[in-house]
Amino acid sequence: MPVNRQIQLDNRPKGEAQASNFVLVSSETPALKDGEVLVRHHFLSLDPYMRGRMNDAKSYAQPQALGQTMGGGTVGEVVESHNPQFPLGTQVVGMGGWQEYGVVNATLPGALRAVDTRHVPLSAYLGAVGMPGVTAYYGLVHIIAPKAGDTLVVSAATGAVGSAFAALSKARACRTVGIAGGPEKCKYAVDELGFDACIDYKLFSDAASLSAAIAAACPKGIDGYFENVGGMVLNAVLPLVNPFGRIAVCGMIAGYNGVPIVLNQPALILMQRLKLEGFIVSEHMEVWPTALAELGGLVASGKLRARESIAQGLENAPEAFLGLLKGKNFGKQLVKLV
Repeated sequence: MPVNRQIQLDNRPKGEAQASNFVLVSSETPALKDGEVLVRHHFLSLDPYMRGRMNDAKSYAQPQALGQTMGGGTVGEVVESHNPQFPLGTQVVGMGGWQEYGVVNATLPGALRAVDTRHVPLSAYLGAVGMPGVTAYYGLVHIIAPKAGDTLVVSAATGAVGSAFAALSKARACRTVGIAGGPEKCKYAVDELGFDACIDYKLFSDAASLSAAIAAACPKGIDGYFENVGGMVLNAVLPLVNPFGRIAVCGMIAGYNGVPIVLNQPALILMQRLKLEGFIVSEHMEVWPTALAELGGLVASGKLRARESIAQGLENAPEAFLGLLKGKNFGKQLVKLV
């Protein structure tokens, strides 16, 4: 059995996360038992939610345990199998964590899923046709529930969730406006992802000026908003949401380092009779098959061309993760392990 390199959480952050919070270790891969398979991970997913799990605080998920391999989504290939449902060479997606190999009890429901890479690249099953894509789908279809002609806005527009949101929104004939950081990302959002407009939030130092720029791109107001960021961006969007507008709250990356998030005008939620709903996509597994079928079709047809930022090698995962939290990634952040 091969030697397995893993990245563990060594200590908890105090404020901003640091590379020193992580440690790289090696261990012998245990022999397989009946029903188990050995997966060689090809790609590891890095996602903002992982920052919250680094804290020992009350949340929707258990904190990441110290001295244990960081959790996370992976795709790879079965290289040894004691399970006939997953023969050698099967390409799979699972939650293998920050490590090069994973021993998986494949008899457990949902532990592994075989994927077809004839029309969808393997890495896409961690992004557009994976958890981020389904996240966009659930927030759009089941919370925002748009009608053709609605104006929809999404923050972190060129990330894995925002990219999928654009394709799903345009498929429903909605005006789709993104908020992203930097001219290159905004150009990509319009030219390749199909956004009708994209606002560069880095050009503005306060919510009022950012709000004016968003208003210019949304002359009929905002009917639905998909929130990934919070902070100044949410304060800029909220006054523009039309009566009975819907807001799907997916993330609050502005507060992931423990800085309190201030909401400037909460009374607008009442005055405009807004629906504001937070959600965790893993609590809605019933929608995954339908969502993945639509997302896979969009990728295969070229209507969803999500970009990927790829760090090379497990040892570079911590720095890539810290860069993700600061918006340095361009599209879905992955670590290539082979």
